[in-house]
Amino acid sequence: MNNLAETLERFRRGPELLAVMLTGVYEDEVDFVTAPDKWSIRQLTAHLADTELVAAHRFRQVIAEHEPKLMAFDQEAWAKNLDYARRLPKQSLETLRRLRAENYELLKALPEDAFERTGLHSERGPITLRQMLTTFADHVENHARQMQSIRGAYKQSKTKK
Repeated sequence: MNNLAETLERFRRGPELLAVMLTGVYEDEVDFVTAPDKWSIRQLTAHLADTELVAAHRFRQVIAEHEPKLMAFDQEAWAKNLDYARRLPKQSLETLRRLRAENYELLKALPEDAFERTGLHSERGPITLRQMLTTFADHVENHARQMQSIRGAYKQSKTKK
C-alpha cells in the first residue's frame, strides 16, 4: 500500500476505532472529566461528529474551488453553544460514521494528483488535500487515545473510593 492508500484506510476506519473505544461506556463514565477544563467522552464524541462536518465542507471546497479560504472555527464556542455536554454519544458516533463514509467515498475516487490541491487555512496557511486527510485521520485516533486515558482515570477514581 502506498502512503495515500494507507492514510485513506486509517481515515475510513476512524469511526470503528471510536466505536470500540465507546464500548462499555455507561452512565457517569461518559461525563467524567480528568480536570475542570477538560472535555468528557460525551463532549469529545460530539466534537468529532461536528469536526467531520467541517472536514466535509473543506474537502469539497479544496476539490471544487481554486485555492479556497478555509476558515478556522472556535471549538470551545462550538462545545458550549452546541451543547456538547448534552449530546448523545451514540448519535454523535452515527453522525461521524455517516459523514466519514461519504467523505471516504468522495476521496477514494479522486486521482492521486488531486491530493496536491491546496486551500488557504485562516490560521495554518496553505494546506493540501493530502495534509487535510492526514489531519482528520489523526484527529479521531488522537481523541480515541484521549478517551482511553479518560476511561483509565475514571476506573482509577472508582477504585480509590
